Amino acid sequence: MTRILYGFPLSGNTHRVRLFLSLLGLDYREQKVNLMIGEHRHPEFLALNPLGQVPVLVDGEVVLRDSHAIVHYLARTYDRADVWLPREPAAEARVLQWLFMDANELHNGLGLARNHLAFGVACDLVGAQARARAALRVLEQRLTGERWLESGRPTLADVACYPLVRLADQAGLPLSESPGIAAWLTRAEALPGFVRMPAWTSATPGQRQVTSAL
Repeated sequence: MTRILYGFPLSGNTHRVRLFLSLLGLDYREQKVNLMIGEHRHPEFLALNPLGQVPVLVDGEVVLRDSHAIVHYLARTYDRADVWLPREPAAEARVLQWLFMDANELHNGLGLARNHLAFGVACDLVGAQARARAALRVLEQRLTGERWLESGRPTLADVACYPLVRLADQAGLPLSESPGIAAWLTRAEALPGFVRMPAWTSATPGQRQVTSAL
């Protein structure tokens, strides 16, 4: 079966799926969608995701957009032991609440601030950074005395939140005063199968064509 991840190398949303595929030990091919030259607006890509956003996962006959939907699908399909996403409803909901926080508070804070500073995407930087600081305070409080976000072990909650939090410095918010978060990032990076985002290079003015497709 052919499994293809369509994404942009420096996208936090793409990395969320890339990371989870690797943690699960799943084979896949990554197809770059170059946002810098507008490939996410090409008809071929819009046929996969009419929203024109990365990532998209093609898993055989299954085609999915949105990184949080994709990692949920991967957990339910390939995590046979329910290690990453519990089946019991309350335990599952406790994990999913962090996915929703990532999609809302972290994206609208860290994500928007990073997109603005790194790629020139217009936003209210002051407001985005304020939202990011509030979300980081919640994470720091949770990770002070806790090794992982839920269940006392690595779960999809950690996979979901890791990429944008790791990019906090690119949002203008270094984590020097967040020791709980810093220790959690280190633990995540020691997990078997962990992969880093491709090396970062600052966008040049001629490349600043990225939209919210990240």
